[in-house]
Amino acid sequence: MKIWQKSALAVAAALALTTTACSPADPGGTGSAATTTVTVRLWDEQVQKAYESSFREFESKNPGITVKTVLEPFATYFNKLRTDVSAGNADDIFWISSSYFSPYADSGSLLPIGADFDAAKAGWVPAAVSQYTRNGTLWGVPQLTDGGIGIYYNKDLVAKAGVSLADLQWNPTDPAKDTFLKAAQKLTVDAAGKTADDPAFDVGNIVQYGYNASQDLQAIYYNFIGQNGGEFQNGEDFVFASPQSTQAFQYIIDLINKYHVSPGAANSNDNGDFMRDQFIQGKIAMFQSGTYNLANVAQGASFPWAVAPMPAGPAGAVSVVNNIIAAGNAKTGNKDATNKVLQWLGSAEGAKFIGAEGAADPAVLGAQDAYRNYWNAKGVDVSQFAKAAQGKTIQAPVGTNYGAAVNAWKPIFNEMFLGRTPVAEGLKQAQDAANKAVKG
Repeated sequence: MKIWQKSALAVAAALALTTTACSPADPGGTGSAATTTVTVRLWDEQVQKAYESSFREFESKNPGITVKTVLEPFATYFNKLRTDVSAGNADDIFWISSSYFSPYADSGSLLPIGADFDAAKAGWVPAAVSQYTRNGTLWGVPQLTDGGIGIYYNKDLVAKAGVSLADLQWNPTDPAKDTFLKAAQKLTVDAAGKTADDPAFDVGNIVQYGYNASQDLQAIYYNFIGQNGGEFQNGEDFVFASPQSTQAFQYIIDLINKYHVSPGAANSNDNGDFMRDQFIQGKIAMFQSGTYNLANVAQGASFPWAVAPMPAGPAGAVSVVNNIIAAGNAKTGNKDATNKVLQWLGSAEGAKFIGAEGAADPAVLGAQDAYRNYWNAKGVDVSQFAKAAQGKTIQAPVGTNYGAAVNAWKPIFNEMFLGRTPVAEGLKQAQDAANKAVKG
Protein backbone atom coordinates (compact mmCIF):
# COMPACT_ATOMS: atom_id res chain seq x y z
CA MET A 1 0.00 0.00 0.00
CA LYS A 2 1.69 3.05 -1.15
CA ILE A 3 0.88 6.06 0.92
CA TRP A 4 1.04 9.12 -1.26
CA GLN A 5 2.13 8.41 -4.81
CA LYS A 6 1.10 4.99 -6.02
CA SER A 7 0.15 6.49 -9.39
CA ALA A 8 2.04 9.12 -11.35
CA LEU A 9 -1.24 10.88 -12.12
CA ALA A 10 -1.37 14.19 -10.26
CA VAL A 11 -4.35 15.25 -8.25
CA ALA A 12 -6.25 18.40 -9.01
CA ALA A 13 -5.90 21.85 -7.54
CA ALA A 14 -6.57 23.08 -4.02
CA LEU A 15 -9.37 21.56 -2.00
CA ALA A 16 -12.58 23.54 -1.88
CA LEU A 17 -14.30 21.95 1.08
CA THR A 18 -17.74 22.56 2.43
CA THR A 19 -19.59 20.85 5.24
CA THR A 20 -22.49 18.50 4.65
CA ALA A 21 -25.57 17.46 6.51
CA CYS A 22 -25.50 13.67 6.28
CA SER A 23 -23.47 10.75 4.95
CA PRO A 24 -24.29 8.37 2.10
CA ALA A 25 -24.57 5.59 4.64
CA ASP A 26 -27.52 7.35 6.24
CA PRO A 27 -29.02 9.82 3.73
CA GLY A 28 -31.63 11.09 6.14
CA GLY A 29 -29.41 11.07 9.20
CA THR A 30 -31.94 8.86 10.99
CA GLY A 31 -30.20 5.49 11.13
CA SER A 32 -31.15 3.31 14.09
CA ALA A 33 -28.99 0.90 16.06
CA ALA A 34 -30.72 -2.00 14.33
CA THR A 35 -29.99 -0.86 10.79
CA THR A 36 -26.94 1.43 10.88
CA THR A 37 -24.44 1.00 8.06
CA VAL A 38 -21.00 2.64 8.27
CA THR A 39 -19.06 3.04 5.02
CA VAL A 40 -15.25 3.04 4.90
CA ARG A 41 -13.45 4.38 1.82
CA LEU A 42 -9.89 3.30 0.96
CA TRP A 43 -7.67 2.84 -2.09
CA ASP A 44 -5.86 -0.47 -1.51
CA GLU A 45 -7.40 -3.78 -2.57
CA GLN A 46 -5.15 -5.90 -0.33
CA VAL A 47 -6.15 -3.95 2.76
CA GLN A 48 -9.78 -3.97 1.67
CA LYS A 49 -9.74 -7.77 1.88
CA ALA A 50 -8.20 -7.60 5.35
CA TYR A 51 -10.76 -5.00 6.42
CA GLU A 52 -13.61 -7.21 5.32
CA SER A 53 -12.33 -9.99 7.58
CA SER A 54 -11.89 -7.51 10.40
CA PHE A 55 -15.36 -6.03 9.99
CA ARG A 56 -17.00 -9.45 10.04
CA GLU A 57 -15.62 -9.89 13.54
CA PHE A 58 -16.63 -6.34 14.46
CA GLU A 59 -20.19 -7.00 13.30
CA SER A 60 -20.37 -10.16 15.39
CA LYS A 61 -19.54 -8.05 18.45
CA ASN A 62 -21.77 -5.13 17.39
CA PRO A 63 -24.92 -6.66 15.88
CA GLY A 64 -26.59 -3.29 15.32
CA ILE A 65 -23.86 -2.05 12.93
CA THR A 66 -22.92 -3.17 9.43
CA VAL A 67 -19.66 -1.97 7.88
CA LYS A 68 -19.22 -1.65 4.12
CA THR A 69 -15.88 -0.96 2.41
CA VAL A 70 -15.70 1.28 -0.67
CA LEU A 71 -12.66 0.88 -2.93
CA GLU A 72 -11.59 3.92 -4.95
CA PRO A 73 -8.48 3.63 -7.18
CA PHE A 74 -5.57 5.77 -5.99
CA ALA A 75 -5.33 7.55 -9.34
CA THR A 76 -8.72 9.18 -8.75
CA TYR A 77 -8.98 8.89 -4.97
CA PHE A 78 -8.17 12.41 -3.82
CA ASN A 79 -9.97 14.17 -6.65
CA LYS A 80 -13.11 12.19 -5.89
CA LEU A 81 -12.78 12.59 -2.14
CA ARG A 82 -12.54 16.37 -2.48
CA THR A 83 -15.59 16.44 -4.72
CA ASP A 84 -17.61 14.10 -2.53
CA VAL A 85 -16.85 15.94 0.71
CA SER A 86 -17.86 19.18 -0.98
CA ALA A 87 -21.07 17.67 -2.39
CA GLY A 88 -22.06 15.79 0.76
CA ASN A 89 -21.40 12.32 -0.67
CA ALA A 90 -18.38 11.35 1.42
CA ASP A 91 -18.30 8.07 3.28
CA ASP A 92 -18.52 7.88 7.06
CA ILE A 93 -14.81 7.03 7.30
CA PHE A 94 -12.13 7.61 4.68
CA TRP A 95 -8.39 7.21 4.39
CA ILE A 96 -6.21 10.31 4.14
CA SER A 97 -2.48 10.66 3.51
CA SER A 98 -0.41 13.44 5.05
CA SER A 99 0.00 15.29 1.77
CA TYR A 100 -3.73 16.01 1.51
CA PHE A 101 -4.83 15.98 5.12
CA SER A 102 -4.43 19.62 6.24
CA PRO A 103 -7.35 21.17 4.31
CA TYR A 104 -9.78 18.58 5.66
CA ALA A 105 -8.66 19.19 9.24
CA ASP A 106 -8.71 22.98 8.85
CA SER A 107 -12.15 23.06 7.23
CA GLY A 108 -13.88 21.12 10.00
CA SER A 109 -14.52 18.12 7.76
CA LEU A 110 -13.05 15.53 10.14
CA LEU A 111 -14.11 14.11 13.49
CA PRO A 112 -11.56 14.89 16.21
CA ILE A 113 -10.08 11.85 17.90
CA GLY A 114 -11.03 12.79 21.43
CA ALA A 115 -10.82 11.52 24.98
CA ASP A 116 -12.78 8.34 24.24
CA PHE A 117 -9.70 7.17 22.29
CA ASP A 118 -7.17 7.97 25.02
CA ALA A 119 -6.71 4.37 26.14
CA ALA A 120 -5.83 3.31 22.59
CA LYS A 121 -3.48 6.18 21.64
CA ALA A 122 -0.51 4.76 23.55
CA GLY A 123 -0.68 1.74 21.27
CA TRP A 124 -0.32 3.70 18.02
CA VAL A 125 2.89 4.45 16.13
CA PRO A 126 4.03 7.73 17.77
CA ALA A 127 5.18 9.23 14.46
CA ALA A 128 1.71 8.68 13.02
CA VAL A 129 0.04 10.42 15.95
CA SER A 130 2.42 13.35 15.58
CA GLN A 131 2.00 13.50 11.81
CA TYR A 132 -1.78 13.86 12.00
CA THR A 133 -2.02 16.13 15.04
CA ARG A 134 -2.79 19.66 13.92
CA ASN A 135 -3.53 22.62 16.17
CA GLY A 136 -3.35 20.34 19.17
CA THR A 137 -5.94 17.84 17.90
CA LEU A 138 -5.50 14.37 16.39
CA TRP A 139 -7.72 14.03 13.32
CA GLY A 140 -7.71 10.34 12.52
CA VAL A 141 -6.89 6.83 13.69
CA PRO A 142 -3.47 5.61 12.46
CA GLN A 143 -3.89 2.61 10.19
CA LEU A 144 -0.78 1.88 8.12
CA THR A 145 2.88 2.71 8.38
CA ASP A 146 5.12 2.32 5.39
CA GLY A 147 8.28 1.92 7.43
CA GLY A 148 11.37 2.68 5.42
CA ILE A 149 12.47 1.97 1.86
CA GLY A 150 14.56 -1.01 0.73
CA ILE A 151 15.66 -2.79 -2.43
CA TYR A 152 13.82 -5.86 -3.65
CA TYR A 153 16.27 -7.86 -5.74
CA ASN A 154 16.22 -10.82 -8.07
CA LYS A 155 18.53 -13.31 -6.38
CA ASP A 156 19.33 -15.19 -9.58
CA LEU A 157 20.31 -12.06 -11.52
CA VAL A 158 22.40 -10.66 -8.67
CA ALA A 159 24.20 -13.98 -8.17
CA LYS A 160 24.91 -14.28 -11.90
CA ALA A 161 26.40 -10.78 -11.97
CA GLY A 162 28.53 -11.52 -8.91
CA VAL A 163 27.69 -8.28 -7.12
CA SER A 164 27.07 -7.64 -3.44
CA LEU A 165 24.20 -5.43 -2.33
CA ALA A 166 25.18 -5.42 1.34
CA ASP A 167 26.66 -1.92 1.63
CA LEU A 168 26.06 0.08 -1.54
CA GLN A 169 27.07 3.74 -1.64
CA TRP A 170 26.24 6.40 -4.21
CA ASN A 171 28.18 9.60 -4.57
CA PRO A 172 27.50 12.44 -7.04
CA THR A 173 30.99 13.95 -6.80
CA ASP A 174 33.41 11.05 -6.17
CA PRO A 175 33.06 8.12 -8.61
CA ALA A 176 35.66 6.13 -6.67
CA LYS A 177 33.24 5.89 -3.74
CA ASP A 178 30.23 5.01 -5.90
CA THR A 179 29.69 1.27 -5.55
CA PHE A 180 25.99 1.56 -6.36
CA LEU A 181 26.46 2.71 -9.97
CA LYS A 182 29.01 -0.06 -10.53
CA ALA A 183 26.51 -2.66 -9.27
CA ALA A 184 23.70 -1.24 -11.42
CA GLN A 185 25.96 -1.36 -14.50
CA LYS A 186 26.90 -4.99 -13.84
CA LEU A 187 23.21 -5.81 -13.58
CA THR A 188 22.27 -4.08 -16.85
CA VAL A 189 22.69 -6.39 -19.86
CA ASP A 190 22.18 -6.06 -23.62
CA ALA A 191 21.02 -8.76 -26.04
CA ALA A 192 24.62 -9.85 -26.65
CA GLY A 193 25.23 -10.35 -22.94
CA LYS A 194 27.41 -7.27 -22.49
CA THR A 195 26.96 -5.21 -19.34
CA ALA A 196 26.56 -1.44 -19.13
CA ASP A 197 30.18 -0.93 -18.00
CA ASP A 198 31.46 -2.49 -21.24
CA PRO A 199 32.46 0.00 -23.98
CA ALA A 200 30.72 -2.28 -26.50
CA PHE A 201 27.41 -2.21 -24.58
CA ASP A 202 24.45 -1.63 -26.94
CA VAL A 203 22.16 0.99 -25.38
CA GLY A 204 19.59 0.38 -28.09
CA ASN A 205 19.13 -3.29 -27.31
CA ILE A 206 18.90 -3.69 -23.53
CA VAL A 207 17.18 -6.82 -22.24
CA GLN A 208 17.80 -6.42 -18.51
CA TYR A 209 18.06 -3.27 -16.41
CA GLY A 210 19.87 -2.90 -13.12
CA TYR A 211 17.60 -0.46 -11.29
CA ASN A 212 14.30 1.43 -11.27
CA ALA A 213 15.41 5.08 -11.36
CA SER A 214 12.22 7.01 -11.98
CA GLN A 215 9.97 9.91 -11.04
CA ASP A 216 8.82 8.12 -7.90
CA LEU A 217 8.66 10.51 -4.95
CA GLN A 218 8.27 8.00 -2.15
CA ALA A 219 10.54 5.21 -3.33
CA ILE A 220 13.23 7.12 -5.21
CA TYR A 221 13.88 10.82 -5.30
CA TYR A 222 12.72 11.82 -1.83
CA ASN A 223 15.27 9.42 -0.34
CA PHE A 224 18.08 10.52 -2.65
CA ILE A 225 17.44 14.14 -1.66
CA GLY A 226 17.76 13.28 2.03
CA GLN A 227 20.81 11.12 1.42
CA ASN A 228 22.59 14.08 -0.17
CA GLY A 229 21.75 16.44 2.68
CA GLY A 230 18.96 18.21 0.82
CA GLU A 231 15.35 19.00 1.62
CA PHE A 232 12.14 18.83 -0.36
CA GLN A 233 10.19 21.23 1.82
CA ASN A 234 10.78 23.75 4.56
CA GLY A 235 7.44 23.91 6.31
CA GLU A 236 5.00 24.10 3.40
CA ASP A 237 7.50 25.89 1.12
CA PHE A 238 9.14 23.79 -1.58
CA VAL A 239 12.94 24.01 -1.55
CA PHE A 240 13.93 21.14 -3.84
CA ALA A 241 16.01 23.36 -6.17
CA SER A 242 18.85 23.64 -3.63
CA PRO A 243 22.36 22.57 -4.74
CA GLN A 244 22.15 19.34 -2.69
CA SER A 245 18.76 18.38 -4.11
CA THR A 246 19.82 19.34 -7.63
CA GLN A 247 22.81 16.98 -7.34
CA ALA A 248 20.48 14.19 -6.18
CA PHE A 249 18.05 14.67 -9.08
CA GLN A 250 20.92 14.89 -11.57
CA TYR A 251 22.30 11.59 -10.29
CA ILE A 252 18.95 9.82 -10.66
CA ILE A 253 18.29 11.21 -14.14
CA ASP A 254 21.83 10.28 -15.24
CA LEU A 255 21.10 6.68 -14.22
CA ILE A 256 18.37 6.75 -16.87
CA ASN A 257 19.73 8.87 -19.70
CA LYS A 258 23.53 8.78 -19.30
CA TYR A 259 24.29 5.35 -17.88
CA HIS A 260 21.17 3.54 -19.19
CA VAL A 261 20.85 1.31 -16.12
CA SER A 262 17.13 2.03 -15.81
CA PRO A 263 14.23 1.99 -18.31
CA GLY A 264 13.47 5.33 -19.93
CA ALA A 265 11.15 7.80 -18.24
CA ALA A 266 8.67 7.60 -21.12
CA ASN A 267 7.62 4.27 -19.61
CA SER A 268 7.30 5.39 -16.01
CA ASN A 269 6.49 9.12 -15.90
CA ASP A 270 2.76 8.43 -15.99
CA ASN A 271 2.67 4.80 -14.94
CA GLY A 272 3.53 4.33 -11.29
CA ASP A 273 3.33 0.52 -11.57
CA PHE A 274 5.61 0.09 -14.60
CA MET A 275 8.86 -0.48 -12.69
CA ARG A 276 7.25 -2.92 -10.26
CA ASP A 277 5.78 -4.92 -13.12
CA GLN A 278 9.13 -4.99 -14.93
CA PHE A 279 10.80 -6.32 -11.80
CA ILE A 280 8.13 -9.00 -11.36
CA GLN A 281 8.68 -10.02 -14.98
CA GLY A 282 12.43 -10.46 -14.33
CA LYS A 283 13.49 -7.46 -16.44
CA ILE A 284 14.88 -5.32 -13.60
CA ALA A 285 17.37 -6.71 -11.08
CA MET A 286 17.01 -4.14 -8.26
CA PHE A 287 13.65 -2.58 -7.44
CA GLN A 288 13.71 0.13 -4.78
CA SER A 289 10.37 0.39 -3.02
CA GLY A 290 8.56 -0.02 0.29
CA THR A 291 6.44 -2.49 2.21
CA TYR A 292 3.42 -1.47 0.13
CA ASN A 293 4.77 -3.70 -2.67
CA LEU A 294 5.49 -6.80 -0.59
CA ALA A 295 2.24 -8.53 -1.46
CA ASN A 296 2.53 -7.57 -5.15
CA VAL A 297 6.06 -8.96 -5.43
CA ALA A 298 5.29 -12.09 -3.43
CA GLN A 299 2.27 -12.89 -5.56
CA GLY A 300 3.78 -11.93 -8.91
CA ALA A 301 7.45 -12.96 -8.91
CA SER A 302 8.26 -16.47 -10.10
CA PHE A 303 11.96 -16.19 -9.17
CA PRO A 304 13.71 -16.14 -5.78
CA TRP A 305 13.96 -12.65 -4.33
CA ALA A 306 14.95 -10.89 -1.15
CA VAL A 307 15.23 -7.40 0.32
CA ALA A 308 18.49 -5.49 0.77
CA PRO A 309 19.20 -2.05 2.23
CA MET A 310 18.84 0.80 -0.23
CA PRO A 311 22.08 2.57 -1.18
CA ALA A 312 23.38 5.25 1.15
CA GLY A 313 24.46 8.69 -0.02
CA PRO A 314 26.97 11.22 1.30
CA ALA A 315 24.62 12.07 4.20
CA GLY A 316 23.96 8.42 5.00
CA ALA A 317 21.06 5.99 4.52
CA VAL A 318 18.18 8.47 4.81
CA SER A 319 14.67 7.14 4.23
CA VAL A 320 11.23 8.67 4.05
CA VAL A 321 8.69 7.22 6.49
CA ASN A 322 4.97 7.83 6.20
CA ASN A 323 1.66 6.75 7.67
CA ILE A 324 -2.02 6.95 6.76
CA ILE A 325 -5.09 7.43 8.92
CA ALA A 326 -8.73 6.48 8.85
CA ALA A 327 -10.62 9.73 9.44
CA GLY A 328 -14.22 10.16 10.44
CA ASN A 329 -16.52 12.38 8.38
CA ALA A 330 -17.50 15.24 10.70
CA LYS A 331 -20.99 15.37 9.17
CA THR A 332 -21.76 11.66 9.27
CA GLY A 333 -25.32 10.88 10.22
CA ASN A 334 -24.00 7.91 12.20
CA LYS A 335 -21.55 9.51 14.59
CA ASP A 336 -21.82 6.96 17.40
CA ALA A 337 -21.49 3.99 15.05
CA THR A 338 -18.67 5.70 13.17
CA ASN A 339 -16.77 6.26 16.41
CA LYS A 340 -17.22 2.60 17.32
CA VAL A 341 -15.74 1.54 13.98
CA LEU A 342 -12.85 3.98 14.39
CA GLN A 343 -12.18 2.59 17.87
CA TRP A 344 -12.17 -0.93 16.42
CA LEU A 345 -9.72 0.11 13.67
CA GLY A 346 -7.45 1.61 16.32
CA SER A 347 -7.39 -1.53 18.47
CA ALA A 348 -4.92 -4.38 18.17
CA GLU A 349 -7.90 -6.73 17.84
CA GLY A 350 -9.28 -4.84 14.85
CA ALA A 351 -5.94 -4.06 13.19
CA LYS A 352 -4.51 -7.58 13.48
CA PHE A 353 -6.23 -8.62 10.24
CA ILE A 354 -4.15 -6.15 8.22
CA GLY A 355 -0.95 -7.68 9.57
CA ALA A 356 -2.12 -11.29 9.65
CA GLU A 357 -2.86 -11.26 5.92
CA GLY A 358 0.39 -9.44 5.07
CA ALA A 359 -1.51 -6.61 3.42
CA ALA A 360 0.44 -3.81 5.09
CA ASP A 361 2.29 -2.95 8.27
CA PRO A 362 -0.29 -1.76 10.83
CA ALA A 363 0.25 1.56 12.59
CA VAL A 364 -1.24 -0.13 15.66
CA LEU A 365 1.77 -1.48 17.53
CA GLY A 366 -0.02 -4.47 18.99
CA ALA A 367 -0.87 -5.74 15.50
CA GLN A 368 2.62 -5.53 14.03
CA ASP A 369 3.83 -8.95 15.19
CA ALA A 370 1.14 -10.54 13.04
CA TYR A 371 2.58 -8.76 9.99
CA ARG A 372 6.14 -9.86 10.66
CA ASN A 373 5.02 -13.40 11.44
CA TYR A 374 3.10 -13.58 8.17
CA TRP A 375 6.16 -12.69 6.10
CA ASN A 376 8.57 -14.75 8.20
CA ALA A 377 6.39 -17.79 7.52
CA LYS A 378 6.88 -17.12 3.82
CA GLY A 379 10.64 -16.84 4.22
CA VAL A 380 10.70 -13.07 3.68
CA ASP A 381 12.79 -10.93 6.02
CA VAL A 382 11.12 -7.53 6.29
CA SER A 383 13.62 -6.19 8.82
CA GLN A 384 15.37 -3.99 6.24
CA PHE A 385 12.32 -1.76 6.03
CA ALA A 386 12.16 -1.42 9.82
CA LYS A 387 15.88 -0.66 10.01
CA ALA A 388 15.49 2.11 7.44
CA ALA A 389 12.58 3.59 9.39
CA GLN A 390 14.59 3.53 12.62
CA GLY A 391 17.57 5.30 11.07
CA LYS A 392 17.84 8.78 9.59
CA THR A 393 14.58 9.92 8.03
CA ILE A 394 13.24 12.77 5.93
CA GLN A 395 9.77 14.14 6.64
CA ALA A 396 7.02 13.14 4.25
CA PRO A 397 5.54 15.94 2.12
CA VAL A 398 2.76 18.10 3.51
CA GLY A 399 0.73 21.08 2.39
CA THR A 400 -2.63 22.77 2.41
CA ASN A 401 -2.56 23.01 -1.39
CA TYR A 402 -0.25 20.07 -2.00
CA GLY A 403 -2.38 18.73 -4.86
CA ALA A 404 -2.11 22.02 -6.71
CA ALA A 405 1.66 21.99 -6.21
CA VAL A 406 1.92 18.48 -7.69
CA ASN A 407 -0.02 19.58 -10.74
CA ALA A 408 2.33 22.54 -11.12
CA TRP A 409 5.63 20.66 -10.92
CA LYS A 410 4.62 17.39 -12.61
CA PRO A 411 4.89 18.42 -16.30
CA ILE A 412 8.25 20.07 -15.63
CA PHE A 413 9.53 16.96 -13.85
CA ASN A 414 8.33 14.88 -16.79
CA GLU A 415 10.57 16.82 -19.16
CA MET A 416 13.52 16.65 -16.76
CA PHE A 417 13.32 12.89 -16.41
CA LEU A 418 13.02 12.53 -20.17
CA GLY A 419 16.29 14.47 -20.45
CA ARG A 420 14.72 17.32 -22.41
CA THR A 421 15.03 20.00 -19.71
CA PRO A 422 18.32 20.57 -17.83
CA VAL A 423 17.95 19.50 -14.22
CA ALA A 424 18.95 22.77 -12.50
CA GLU A 425 16.76 24.81 -14.83
CA GLY A 426 13.80 22.44 -14.49
CA LEU A 427 13.97 22.28 -10.69
CA LYS A 428 13.98 26.06 -10.38
CA GLN A 429 10.97 26.32 -12.70
CA ALA A 430 9.17 23.52 -10.85
CA GLN A 431 9.92 24.97 -7.43
CA ASP A 432 8.66 28.41 -8.42
CA ALA A 433 5.53 26.92 -9.98
CA ALA A 434 4.82 24.73 -6.94
CA ASN A 435 5.21 27.57 -4.46
CA LYS A 436 3.02 29.81 -6.57
CA ALA A 437 0.34 27.11 -6.66
CA VAL A 438 0.49 26.64 -2.89
CA LYS A 439 -0.08 30.33 -2.32
CA GLY A 440 -3.08 30.24 -4.66
